[in-house]
Amino acid sequence: MAVVIPAKDEVDLIASTIRSARAIPHVDLIVVVDDGSTDDTQSAARAAGATVVRHPVNRGKASAIETGASVVAMRDAEGRQPRLLMFIDADLGETAVQTAPLVDPVADGTVDCTIAVLPKQAGAGGHGLVTGLSRKAISNMTGWSPTQPLSGQRCMTRDAYETARPLARGWGVETAMTIDMLVAGKTIQEIPCDLQHRPTGNDFSGQLHRAAQYRDVALAVNMRRLRGVRVPSQYRVDPSTQRPGEPFCAYKIRPVPDGY
Repeated sequence: MAVVIPAKDEVDLIASTIRSARAIPHVDLIVVVDDGSTDDTQSAARAAGATVVRHPVNRGKASAIETGASVVAMRDAEGRQPRLLMFIDADLGETAVQTAPLVDPVADGTVDCTIAVLPKQAGAGGHGLVTGLSRKAISNMTGWSPTQPLSGQRCMTRDAYETARPLARGWGVETAMTIDMLVAGKTIQEIPCDLQHRPTGNDFSGQLHRAAQYRDVALAVNMRRLRGVRVPSQYRVDPSTQRPGEPFCAYKIRPVPDGY
């Protein structure tokens, strides 16, 4: 399995995140994508033993994820199963190993993608507007109501990742990825993980960050609405049968392809 870590200006935490991620079962490759950092994130990540790729300018989270996944693909052995992909945030520090529960359900084929549900983070601000927008869009398009739709800690198969490409820009990537995977018939499961990261506060910079998140999530959702991306209602699983934390596939029956 490969761990991909998008990072911008994370010199203080990137090394401890990498060291902790090495203890996740099955990990044999860690790729850090330095997305236009103005500090020494690149050197700190390389000194900690990660494979490092640098964007000269900030290109956004989705672009960093795509770069990291491409590097992993180049390192996969020809003729063998592609590595599983674990995407984690750069500021998890010593708690990065706590993403380990995400691995086994994907590795044993039970689900195609797992998503970490984090405990309440001390100091977090905001009023849940971005989370609400994301959750409602996912529910409207697929029938699933996730607990933490914006969680960036995800483990998935290469095939599941490819169904979500091209990735939505910026902070809309997680919402779009969830929608695209479910519409493609993939199975997703949310799993509690005892992770801690730097929360977005309620100061001016925090408000700007949430505004950018809202913009990107709205754009990703609207682009899919325009394209008619959704699980048709006649094929959807009954929402009343859903249980938090259980594997979820959006289809009760799969549509018959045209021509059959």
